[in-house]
Amino acid sequence: MPPLNILLKRIGIAVLIGLGLGAAISEVPFFFLRETARPPQEVVLEIPAGTADHVARGEQPPSIPENMLFVVGDVLVVKNEDSVDHKLGQLWIPANSSAQLSLNQEENFAFECSFQPDNYFGLDVREPLTTSTRIFGILYTGLPMAVLIALYSFIFPAKKIDNAPE
Repeated sequence: MPPLNILLKRIGIAVLIGLGLGAAISEVPFFFLRETARPPQEVVLEIPAGTADHVARGEQPPSIPENMLFVVGDVLVVKNEDSVDHKLGQLWIPANSSAQLSLNQEENFAFECSFQPDNYFGLDVREPLTTSTRIFGILYTGLPMAVLIALYSFIFPAKKIDNAPE
């Protein structure tokens, strides 16, 4: 059996390799989720003047997205600068006024909407991506991988160091 320091060295190297691979594997999806890597905030959606005319012609209003992505805790403030009253789900927004909607749970919403040509507006509410979430992702993938690498490393024999004089 190899000496204890060689075993500890192998395990240490396996943990480093496993955590490195875990970081690489888990950070790739986090890279694509960076729009949720922020604290909750107030998000303003402006309905510009002339929006009702665009919708009546079946056109998408140029400055209004079709769907929006939020994090839990965001507050959506809808400012109606149009001369016509508009509706978004349970919000009734009279002309030249605003209304707000608190987004306190993770969910995908499909709201009835009067400022979109298809009368639909999607809100995707996700959990915010935090540093602790990222660290958990690295550990969740890296530690099991480290254990497997350590186990597989025992298949290969340890290098024998011959200290005997010749």
